[in-house]
Amino acid sequence: MPSSRTAGTTRRPSAARGAGRAPAAPRKPRGGPRGLRGFPERARRAWDRPLTAYYVIVGAGLLITALGLVMVYSASMITALRYDLVPSYFFRKQFFAALLGAGLLFLASRMPVKLHRALAYPILVGAIFLMVLVQVPGIGVAVGGNQNWIPVVGPFMLQPSEFGKLALILWGADLLARKQDMKLLTQWKHMLVPLVPGAFLLLGLIMLGGDMGTAIILTAILFGLLWTAGAPTRLFVGVLVVAGLIGGLLIKTSPHRLERFGCLGASDPGGAGDPCWQAAHGIYALASGGWFGSGLGASVEKWGQLPEAHTDFIFAVTGEELGLAGTLSVLALFAALGYAGIRVAGGTEDPFVRYAAGGVTTWITAQAVINIGAVLGLLPIAGVPLPLFSYGGSALLPTMFAVGILIAFARQEPAARAALAMRRPGWGKRAGGRWKSMRRRVKKRPSGER
Repeated sequence: MPSSRTAGTTRRPSAARGAGRAPAAPRKPRGGPRGLRGFPERARRAWDRPLTAYYVIVGAGLLITALGLVMVYSASMITALRYDLVPSYFFRKQFFAALLGAGLLFLASRMPVKLHRALAYPILVGAIFLMVLVQVPGIGVAVGGNQNWIPVVGPFMLQPSEFGKLALILWGADLLARKQDMKLLTQWKHMLVPLVPGAFLLLGLIMLGGDMGTAIILTAILFGLLWTAGAPTRLFVGVLVVAGLIGGLLIKTSPHRLERFGCLGASDPGGAGDPCWQAAHGIYALASGGWFGSGLGASVEKWGQLPEAHTDFIFAVTGEELGLAGTLSVLALFAALGYAGIRVAGGTEDPFVRYAAGGVTTWITAQAVINIGAVLGLLPIAGVPLPLFSYGGSALLPTMFAVGILIAFARQEPAARAALAMRRPGWGKRAGGRWKSMRRRVKKRPSGER
């Protein structure tokens, strides 16, 4: 006999149970399309995450600095031995500057936006004061024909013009942000004054020392601020024409600068005193690297053939020792850093953050393009280092502080701030406690309960 539990009940076959129902649609994989066809979509979704710009700026900035330390050690050993110094002399100085820069980067990344704005005028006044001191006889020191250095302690010297770049960015961003709040940027005179006269003051102090390369970078930062502020095309072109005429006059009146323009695309170094010696040997170093280079420390050009191997032409030594793969990796890191900076500038509603992030991104990318373009023979040699990569503590410290500013701006986006708050250790413990308590309650339920 049927038991009481099954009495009066009949089971339908599985086919009968499914009769009359529409066939179920095939399930789509949770991760979206697989394979190479779905890679662009997955990459786009990954890039749209709140913390992507933050991680890209941190990762790219630290990787460029770390790789730069390795290449500074490799490229500077022969130069140090030539001056009867220990092979690691320049590396030790750069490593010490990198440690200080890491502290500045961490400090800047933790500062609120209000504090960055409050530092704009003190940094500007300090930079102008130091740049004036450079021109005082007995205080300023000339290196490589340019008087733009101040002795600090022992072998350490300071180049105030590098801090002038940071000063122009913070001061210009604060100035433009206040004028935008007062709705004054629609008038061309408020957009140009006092931003352009202040930038020209810094440019004049730099050019008194003869540093044309730093003046070009400062001009690029000024154009970046005006472009981010939405300057009209005719106004932007007008400032560009004036700057071009002044630059052309400075180049024409200097035989040394004219020689650099004559070395564009030079492949024959001539004699040891030829002005194109450095440009030609930079091309030789890149050409001899091949796909994967000759190996770390195995560069031939750094043995006296390539001047400034660990400073302005460190990219050439990188190409010789790490090959095309190494140089493309460096370019990819700079491209990622620049693109993340553009995302931070374009994704904020705070005008100061937008202008400052745009200025920092313009500074780093423009200087990288000018340096690498000179090494490749596509641009005249401007005498500017590769940011975060070349030897030079005066250039490294303000640049790492600027990267810290970008990190702070990326952290303080509302979505990124919420995502970081969810990843704090305290939050994880509370969440874990709730999950464990729910699991214990589920285990106490009767076994027949569904």
